[in-house]
Amino acid sequence: MPKREAAGERADVAVVIVNYGTAELAISGVESVLAHHHGGRHVTVHLIDNASPGDDAALLAETYRERAWSDRVTLYQEPINHGFGRGNNIVLRTLAALAHPPDKVMLLNPDARLTTETVAALADCLDAHPHAAVAGAGINRPGGEAVAAAFRFPSLAGEFAGSVRSRFTDRLFAHWLVARPPNQPTGPVDWVSGAAMMIRMRALIEADFFDPDYFLYFEETDLMHRLARKNWQVWHVAGANIEHAAGAATGLRDGRSREKQALPPYWYESWRLYFVKNHGRCYAIAAALAKWTGMTLNSVLRRMQGRPPDAPRHFNRDFRRYILAPLLFSASPGKPQIHGDSEPAHRSREQDKIDHAAGNP
Repeated sequence: MPKREAAGERADVAVVIVNYGTAELAISGVESVLAHHHGGRHVTVHLIDNASPGDDAALLAETYRERAWSDRVTLYQEPINHGFGRGNNIVLRTLAALAHPPDKVMLLNPDARLTTETVAALADCLDAHPHAAVAGAGINRPGGEAVAAAFRFPSLAGEFAGSVRSRFTDRLFAHWLVARPPNQPTGPVDWVSGAAMMIRMRALIEADFFDPDYFLYFEETDLMHRLARKNWQVWHVAGANIEHAAGAATGLRDGRSREKQALPPYWYESWRLYFVKNHGRCYAIAAALAKWTGMTLNSVLRRMQGRPPDAPRHFNRDFRRYILAPLLFSASPGKPQIHGDSEPAHRSREQDKIDHAAGNP
């Protein structure tokens, strides 16, 4: 059960942090929120531990008491790992049921922290643009390097080009590549990184929150696709930034190492669900074939260059098992078939999106 806030004052913005195995970083993230002024807005924090292994739950509870967080922080300690979307939904539905829910909710990665008045910048954007449902922040490495934080929706062309990963296909399919450049100016985009995004509560309620069929991966993309169909906008805010400790949640800091690591089954499941739910079975099959073809070309080109392919380990086997077979032979390919509640939802959210957008599955 969550430890409820002592303060009864209505929050203007509620910041939600879902932790799994990164307690010390999540604590730093909470402190970074509490340390800022937020343009005078009343901001509360909701920290949920997703049944982390080890002593995360005890450490968070001890910190909650010792730092006297109870006036601004609510701590939720869950007995099972709900995954990212469902974990957020626990807090979001609780907030929506309040007599006076917050106007806006910000999702913050557990291994991210505020370094500027990011909450104020994102809230100002939503206030200035009444048709915007989501405002996303820019993302910087601890050394200051900017990385992609704004994206296009996945498509046939984007899946193909993002899998081939050649200069020729990148130029030819530039308008379909998922990742937009790190210096993307402020303005409407298709979707933004879930590492630091603010959502209007009214839009969340209208969209019925995150789709619980997703355990991990693609749930933000799906949410923003559904919002777009309801004529809501998504904005990238170039002046708002967070610092993200890339790879801290995974222990993998080298991109080439990530590419060689096998992906969990629920990544493939989420990819399949996204395309079936948003585009239908036939389009999903075409997207799968486009991705398969692109990965095959990538393998041929890389080997001609004396380099290893970019595909993750066991990609062909897992892609056939978790994407092609359900799409071709299952009666309900748009329903989850892999139940990952006991699986670790611990990958870095921001890095996941960058990996996928760059062509890394």
